[in-house]
Amino acid sequence: MVHPDIEVLNQRIAEQSRFVHAIVSEIEKVIVGQKALIERLLVSLLADGHVLVEGVPGLAKTLAVKTLAGAIEARFQRLQFTPDLLPADLIGTMVYNERDREFEPKKGPIFANLILADEINRAPAKVQSALLEAMQERQVTIGRHTFPLEQPFLVLATQNPIEQEGTYPLPEAQVDRFMLKVNISYPDRDEELAILRRMTTGEEIQVNAVVSAADIVAARRVVYDVYMDEKIENYIVDLVLATRDPAEHGLHDMVDLIEYGASPRASIYLTVTSKALAFLRGRGYVTPDDVRSIAMDVLRHRIIVSYEAEAEDVTSEDIVEKLLNTIEVP
Repeated sequence: MVHPDIEVLNQRIAEQSRFVHAIVSEIEKVIVGQKALIERLLVSLLADGHVLVEGVPGLAKTLAVKTLAGAIEARFQRLQFTPDLLPADLIGTMVYNERDREFEPKKGPIFANLILADEINRAPAKVQSALLEAMQERQVTIGRHTFPLEQPFLVLATQNPIEQEGTYPLPEAQVDRFMLKVNISYPDRDEELAILRRMTTGEEIQVNAVVSAADIVAARRVVYDVYMDEKIENYIVDLVLATRDPAEHGLHDMVDLIEYGASPRASIYLTVTSKALAFLRGRGYVTPDDVRSIAMDVLRHRIIVSYEAEAEDVTSEDIVEKLLNTIEVP
């Protein structure tokens, strides 16, 4: 059943989403390929959620985020995570004012609209955890002072595969704060050739700001109004519940492979990101394909596999793939 106001909603989306093509055009001036990554970055921006991008060094993770920031009229900060970084280096600290003879807060680089947390898993857990309040509560506490963060506020973090030298696994509580975890791979031959030609001219590519922070905030309100049928809501719930109780959903062979399933946050994020994806595709309603397209990025980091799964070389991605192929699509 189609929502009676769907035509009106489609018109609103057509008006509010004009900037999407402009942003993509600016990003594609610099980034070759990586269409899934660009789409996920825009989804996270529209759905007001943080994104974690994982891939080996040299795949333009940092460049993609910096280019996105360049296309938006907003304050941008890059934080290079290193083993000697301190929490105060992120959020700020109390500084003594000799004139007033009292301590006053000095804000750190976290006070920006777009935060690039580069190689986040190269810093120890204490620094990684310093991001938690900012990411979840959208506020920062320095001493006795609490400061709200200006909207939009988005943490776009990159990390190298945890098997690499000098990396620390992120705490589960922090990983769950990321709306999406996107894994990127090497470009194909044609993309590699295009990268070679574009990046060896010696000329700097200029990226122009084509959208304001206010436009992003206004678009988010439309995203939340995107229509989702009750059947698709139930499909999302079935997908998430199947990670917690596979046997109940006919997945008996997965019972011993999952240590912990996805939390209700997964249901919320899967709903919002599906709506954002529909918005990007110019629709006022969500289809099952929207849910299936984004489900891997929402669920892969929320399923903790068991020792048996590790022994059998079964990953959380394998489990999500099995869920998508098994749970009945409306």
